[in-house]
Amino acid sequence: MARQSKPRRGQTNRLRIIAGNWRGRRLEFPAVEGLRPTPDRLRETLFNWLQGRLAGARCLDLFAGSGALGLEALSRGAGECVFVERDRRAADSLRRHCQQLGASARVHCRDALDWLQTPPQSPFELVFLDPPFHRNLAGPCLQALLANGWLAAHARIYLETETTANELPPGLRVEKEKHAGQVLSRLLSPYP
Repeated sequence: MARQSKPRRGQTNRLRIIAGNWRGRRLEFPAVEGLRPTPDRLRETLFNWLQGRLAGARCLDLFAGSGALGLEALSRGAGECVFVERDRRAADSLRRHCQQLGASARVHCRDALDWLQTPPQSPFELVFLDPPFHRNLAGPCLQALLANGWLAAHARIYLETETTANELPPGLRVEKEKHAGQVLSRLLSPYP
């Protein structure tokens, strides 16, 4: 992974939706320190893994940032997506994009771990979990998802972490896995 430089004030970044109804749409989002959208090639791999699971799915995009994963899912036929993003600028940008696209989505400007402590309205079929690297947030988020009723019976969790973060809490199994540079991508499923 390339070394991330600190964003300059007023700087923007671009995201391209790669497939589906909004294919080719380019969206700008603010430069926020640590925000690193999932690259196109890795998103393509993820959505190949999810073939047959997207149509009408209820999705959760935790640590949403630019919204790359949730927006891609919506473009490809997911029924709705809930985005949780702590940074106000990123959340506001995501709200504008959802409105422009006519997306069936809600954006919460909250800390993901705090948000996961509230009772879910209904469970999710797909969860995108891409926390900031080197902050040990994946494990606690996965535990909260499993313990608090956030997951539907046949849910899948996409987890993107640094390659050194290998431990998973009990109750999850790895279905697919890919290493790309310093990034470890896994598709997880819960089991009883």
